[in-house]
Amino acid sequence: MKKKVTILLLIVSFLVLFPLFFFYVPVQKAVVFYHEHTSKISAYLPINSGESFQIIFTHSIHLSDVIEKYRVTKDNKIEQYEIVFEEFGIGMPSNAEEGQKFVYEDGKYHVKNLNNIFPYMNIRNGKTVSKHRLVWGDNDQHKVWFNEYFLPGDWFTVKVEDLTLWQLMKGVKIHD
Repeated sequence: MKKKVTILLLIVSFLVLFPLFFFYVPVQKAVVFYHEHTSKISAYLPINSGESFQIIFTHSIHLSDVIEKYRVTKDNKIEQYEIVFEEFGIGMPSNAEEGQKFVYEDGKYHVKNLNNIFPYMNIRNGKTVSKHRLVWGDNDQHKVWFNEYFLPGDWFTVKVEDLTLWQLMKGVKIHD
């Protein structure tokens, strides 16, 4: 009789605890792409605090690449620490602000030490010139095109969050 009660308690505990774990316990930090201003996860990139990623887009006027470099903070914010571009134009910086460094290296302009902290970012996949890319990993070894995951013209709220198993199952994992 005691054995049956123990087994029954184990089964009931599992049935109660598993859903709690599945729906409420975060298991993976990720850069999450939410569709527009919704809670619908369109895609996510698993990442850890301190790791970096880049968003590269082709400027719609001068049609050259702009590289925005980001790092994930310990408190799940996004820190922009550098921007790299080839030509001055609309929306491009022309100098560095206090504490930043403006340099010309290997044929490109770099604005370093930006220290721009964002709780989230709103990003639009290019509609006219749809050549956005996401780069990550050691020595920037991984790269995917936004168009592999999103439609041209789509826009997203991008956040760093700790996702549960349920959220991981609902979204599309970005991988190369």
